[in-house]
Amino acid sequence: MSVSIVARRYAQALLELGGETGTLDRLVDEMSTVAEAWDSSPELRNAIENPLVGLAMKKAVMGELAEQIGATPTTRHALLLLVDRRRTKTLPYLARYLRELADARKGVVRAEVTTAAPLSEAYYGRLQVQLEKMTGKKVVVDRKTDPLLIAGVVTRIGDRILDGSLRTRLQSIKDSLMPPA
Repeated sequence: MSVSIVARRYAQALLELGGETGTLDRLVDEMSTVAEAWDSSPELRNAIENPLVGLAMKKAVMGELAEQIGATPTTRHALLLLVDRRRTKTLPYLARYLRELADARKGVVRAEVTTAAPLSEAYYGRLQVQLEKMTGKKVVVDRKTDPLLIAGVVTRIGDRILDGSLRTRLQSIKDSLMPPA
């Protein structure tokens, strides 16, 4: 079974548990934190995925991680279940799907806004208002910076990309001046 399908099933189950217990937002945050730790730590991935490390040690490592982030019992049990079933590779996907499902339940969409340099709070506020008008939903702006853009803004909402970057405009001019060989 693919990692994506497994992650969606676990995310759906966690969504229901979080909804029932009233801890959905915290559950989403905790799973995102663990997924970030998973992505950024080769040592963590090696300790959990290494077949030479015993199950008890893997559970101890994951339990310690849960304790360090102050995880709720639901998050802790979910992480230990992933270790038991050898599904820890799904963590980044699970966290992403859980956030998407929780956002959909609240009627929220996420906009990933990438700029060449950090912009003012006022700009982000105006952008959020415009995106909410465009989508008809509440928008949460996730900010990123990428100096390669040179200037401008690239906004991604789901599959939709609004590219107002100087890098793209320069590439467009170059393409129009230099016909393909």
